[in-house]
Amino acid sequence: MTRGNSNIMWSSGRSEAQLEADLAVPIEIRRLKSARRLRLRFDEAAGILKLTCPWRTSRRAALAWALDQRDWIDAQIARAQPAEPFVAGASIPLEGREVRIAWRAEWPRTPQLVDDELRCGGPEEALARRVEAFLKRRARDTLSSDIAEFAAGAGAIPASVTIGDAASRWGSCSSQRRIRMSWRLILAPANVRRYVAAHEVAHLVHLNHGAEFKVLEAQLFGPGVAEAKTALRRIGPRLRRVGRGN
Repeated sequence: MTRGNSNIMWSSGRSEAQLEADLAVPIEIRRLKSARRLRLRFDEAAGILKLTCPWRTSRRAALAWALDQRDWIDAQIARAQPAEPFVAGASIPLEGREVRIAWRAEWPRTPQLVDDELRCGGPEEALARRVEAFLKRRARDTLSSDIAEFAAGAGAIPASVTIGDAASRWGSCSSQRRIRMSWRLILAPANVRRYVAAHEVAHLVHLNHGAEFKVLEAQLFGPGVAEAKTALRRIGPRLRRVGRGN
């Protein structure tokens, strides 16, 4: 799959090496006289990103633009790696810890978290569907609580809060004040999940990534924004693989 765009988001003073180090995989940049816009492709076989850009585009500008596509890059990497379906005996992350999916026909059909086991009964062919439904309910309740807490701190009220499974975004906030979050965040540690919630709530006040937005984001989340972002970059590809292949 290829990603294309003609807009370049400029980095604030970081070196080429720092920009490149933040990418999950190596990148190959080609400047072409015939190119009219930037195009990014993930070469699954080689495990590298291939970026083509207009001739006058500097390497630093190209890297800064590629860095803005990190959610899309994570999605491509996740698709290229083995899926982790919801099956009996599988280990999945849940709120940052590993839990084992356990199944017995005689157990209740609604999954129950018992210590480090997610137990589910009923017909085995319905196991994956029941586990996913359980995780989505938990995500809806937990994320709604996170967002309500941060919204109160920001003095802002979202028009709606929903969950979904976007291919390349962990969360979004529209100009109509509608917040949409990925249910997969319930798989992540609390600080990662709450960072995304704080980020989207900050967009209720500032629908951009400017200085005022970053100040509010830090005020809402508290210390550790950079650490949470780094953790999401590291675990994101796996979170996108969990539950695939059912």
